[in-house]
Amino acid sequence: MKFASTRLIARDINAMVAFYERVMGQTADWLAPQFAETVAIFQPGSCEPAANRTTIIELMVDDVDALFDQLKDSVTIVHEPKMMPWGNQAAMIRDPEGTIVALFKPVSEAAIARFGKR
Repeated sequence: MKFASTRLIARDINAMVAFYERVMGQTADWLAPQFAETVAIFQPGSCEPAANRTTIIELMVDDVDALFDQLKDSVTIVHEPKMMPWGNQAAMIRDPEGTIVALFKPVSEAAIARFGKR
């Protein structure tokens, strides 16, 4: 078995793409424009945008402070950059649909060793 993807259900796909392009510093590659419309073919009530409170998307970044400073005026902040007990510096924000996005950088020797292979 091979993990293939994670899908995020969004009311406004363009706002979501713009958010992640800004956070990741890359332009999105629209593989299939119909992905913005596929929820219509699911069972009624099976997916609902802006209802996720159980997922955290984690992005390992080079500079938590710099990226947070770039984003902080245009996002909902969950917490500002701080050291976590497990050795990462991390900040958490929400994407346009409310999903938490953690921006982190391993700092302690143990954290660097844990994430060095990724």
